[in-house]
Amino acid sequence: MAIPLAVFIGPPASGKSKVAKRVAAVLNVPRIDTDKLVVAEYGPISEIFDTQGETAFRKYEREAVKNALQEEAIVSLGGGAVLNEESQSELRRVPVVLLTVSEEAVAERIQDPKRPLLRDGISAWKKLVSERLPIYQELAWLTLDTSDGDLDAVAHSVAEWIRAGYPRESSLS
Repeated sequence: MAIPLAVFIGPPASGKSKVAKRVAAVLNVPRIDTDKLVVAEYGPISEIFDTQGETAFRKYEREAVKNALQEEAIVSLGGGAVLNEESQSELRRVPVVLLTVSEEAVAERIQDPKRPLLRDGISAWKKLVSERLPIYQELAWLTLDTSDGDLDAVAHSVAEWIRAGYPRESSLS
């Protein structure tokens, strides 16, 4: 069974999808975005939340995560994908990159009506982060901050980390 080259986790709007796309391009490998898998099969996430509820979305998301973690690719997960205990168990066996972002930097990024759990703005984001941070930190092999917005530099750091064989450091600069 193949395993991902790296899996990106982190709070909403931390840049997981964008950095994963850049890393995949640098390394010339496939990329899988689990949110995009859910959207392709079930429709927009905001509509799933509105019409079927968060429980249905998490079920679809879990299936997407399970499938993605069996591929040799760069994988980006939705911010809440780590809440599922089966996903946590699987993530403990693969290289995980945690992307963080400051409250100030994320404020501009979350002005998106397609983010159903962030409709209440920065206060909703802060609550999500405080609840999920212990899980994110426990799973992470590498932690990088995207607050300055230089996602190319972050992507190159991750690509170098992968090429170096995943040294278990808490963060790179």
